[in-house]
Amino acid sequence: MRSIWNGAISFGLVSIPIKLVNATESHAVSFRQIHTEDGGRIRYRKVCELEDREVTQAEIGKAYEDADGSMVPITDEDLSHLPIPTARTIEIVAFVPEERIDPLQMGAAYYLAASGAPAAKPYTLLREALKRSNRVAIAKFALRGRERLGMLRVVGDAIAMHGLLWPDEVRAPEGVAPDAGVTVRDQELDLADALMDTLGEIDLADLHDEYREALEEVIAAKSAGETPPEAREEAAPGKVLDLMAALESSVRAARESRGGEEDAPAEEAEVRSLRERGTPSRQTPKETGGKKSTSAAAKKTAAKKTAGKTPAGKTAGKKAGEKAAGKEPAKKTAGRGTATKSTTKSTSAKRAATANTATRSAAATNTAKKAPSRKRSA
Repeated sequence: MRSIWNGAISFGLVSIPIKLVNATESHAVSFRQIHTEDGGRIRYRKVCELEDREVTQAEIGKAYEDADGSMVPITDEDLSHLPIPTARTIEIVAFVPEERIDPLQMGAAYYLAASGAPAAKPYTLLREALKRSNRVAIAKFALRGRERLGMLRVVGDAIAMHGLLWPDEVRAPEGVAPDAGVTVRDQELDLADALMDTLGEIDLADLHDEYREALEEVIAAKSAGETPPEAREEAAPGKVLDLMAALESSVRAARESRGGEEDAPAEEAEVRSLRERGTPSRQTPKETGGKKSTSAAAKKTAAKKTAGKTPAGKTAGKKAGEKAAGKEPAKKTAGRGTATKSTTKSTSAKRAATANTATRSAAATNTAKKAPSRKRSA
């Protein structure tokens, strides 16, 4: 790799001769401008406006354009007298945790190569010191006519330097974020987390420039006189207005792209019908071996006592006595007695329960009749 700058790292009183090498390269396909009618190259020529003629590179200098449009010439000699101690030195000014560096400040990356055998020992010393401290070095250096800020860190067995923007060159994100008042529901966050988990991690080495590859195929086909390949048509995504629906669709698409994983079958849900409002719930009567509960019998007795105090109550008591005496068909009485029993019992159980109920009912009726008569006698 060809060096673009030679100098030294100033590490306190230690000086490390180094060479600056580009750590990155561009693989973008470059184009030339042509005349579309005849394919001729379009070139840019440097022309002097006063003389209206093309000039060579040796005749070109630097100048600063003032506010009124006048030019202030600046020569290389003027620049050489500038008080820049970092003209040929990368001066380390501090060591800080890497988290302190805002990624927005990072620019071009360079490798610092040791220049000659004498630089091997101090170069290794600085590299190991950076490793053990888990910190990065902040340095100043001059490159291409201006002083710059840099960050030195360890990459493998080498020291790399990232060019940094000065803090006042990074704009504040004012007016970029949406207005306050937007709320995000927990369900939406859960789906976003599920999408992030589905996408998971990836090896950055597996990523490649698909646009550049497709462009190279087009160039190769046209060079061979063939028809360029057509891009495959992808189905246009539907217009999703609901954020939840968009997140759910994204999760499904991510799972399919990650190997066709499908959602795990959900457990079968238990469906229960809801009771209508105002409707009392029906409870299945408890099985008590054909006997009614004490509270139910007491309630029925109290009701018959109250009914016997009125003429209607007398009539009801009389009819109840007739039923108990057997004047009413047994079939009808049995039907009424079994109305309170569970329908899941067999026919034999129903008949036994009906007989016991009829006996209990007769006793309760006689008690109800006697109570009012005694009261009248008194």
